Amino acid sequence: MSKKKVTYNITNQLIALVVIELIFWGLFFLSLLMLRNWLPGFRLQNPKMLSLLYFIPVMIAVYIADLTMRNSGLKRFAKASLLKTLIPDFTAGKKLSRFILYHFSIAFFVIGIANPQMGSKIAEGKQEGIDIMLALDVSNSMMAEDLKPNRLQRAKLAIEKLVNRLGGDRVGIIVFAGNAYVQLPITTDYSAAKLFLTGIDNNIVPVQGTAIGKAIDLAMESFNFEDLSSKTIIILTDGENHEDDAIKAAESAYEKGVVINTIGMGSIQGSPIPIYRNGKQVDFKKNRSGETIITKLNNKMLQDISEAGGGTFIRASQQEVGLGILLDNLDQMEKKEFGSVVYTEYESRFQFYLGIGLLLLLIDLLLFDKKQKWKDLVISSDY
Repeated sequence: MSKKKVTYNITNQLIALVVIELIFWGLFFLSLLMLRNWLPGFRLQNPKMLSLLYFIPVMIAVYIADLTMRNSGLKRFAKASLLKTLIPDFTAGKKLSRFILYHFSIAFFVIGIANPQMGSKIAEGKQEGIDIMLALDVSNSMMAEDLKPNRLQRAKLAIEKLVNRLGGDRVGIIVFAGNAYVQLPITTDYSAAKLFLTGIDNNIVPVQGTAIGKAIDLAMESFNFEDLSSKTIIILTDGENHEDDAIKAAESAYEKGVVINTIGMGSIQGSPIPIYRNGKQVDFKKNRSGETIITKLNNKMLQDISEAGGGTFIRASQQEVGLGILLDNLDQMEKKEFGSVVYTEYESRFQFYLGIGLLLLLIDLLLFDKKQKWKDLVISSDY
């Protein structure tokens, strides 16, 4: 008989959990993206409800912490010869399976609450407006907190407010740091714009820096110059670590009739860039000499860019970002009529996702012990 104390194989369980999570969430969000791209009439009626998905990582963290603590207690509890007697119906992976089924069902319930909808009636409509490309800086300096909660979150809030106040205009989103990427092609679907906006953070672009010129060039490529609608690029950035000739790019854009507006995010006196771990600030970013980095708003650069682009420079403050001034300028731009597909009615498809969630719970009830308490289902682990 082995004299070793029984230990729970945490490594295998964690590997299984990570693999299953990566596969599920990869397919989960890929399916939403494919539906959005392949089915123009697809939308979420309540996209903000997706924020409830943030509860699931908390559940996973609690589960892993509980798993570790229970395994530590098990090492002091019994030898292998006693464990089979004390827990005769021991089944490895049982509670992990229940936990996976349970929180996957929550994911589908959340999607159901967000209410996916499909356009059911199509009409060819005419809209009048302008084309707007929003270029959002996601470099590390945008995490400075001289604007609360930080520059990036403040800029995202400003974009959401701007989108809410648009009417008939087309809008697209570009993110940039050391390089620029199209986050959302130009569209009249404002709900899609706000949905894509929620997924933007400072880790979305792999190369750091502030390549404003690349963002302008990419925005120009995103416009359709075959139509005669007025076009503008709105750049939200602190302008620091400027890397390319943004002024030349702005001049080139203005020569083609595209107006460049800039919104400066940050303060002239500057602010350090905090480092957070597990939701707590532990330090500030430092340079190679060990000195704390102070990131400052490059006021002059952004003024020069907007001047070269025939637009307006607005410096954001804690009280306001300056949307009133910007919207007044946009209203003065000549609006052109363009054709678009308009969905006049939508049919809800929440039943499909709620059905999957209920099916997962039913599988749990049929396969596992019905007497398991709810809190054990959420956080308990095998012995």
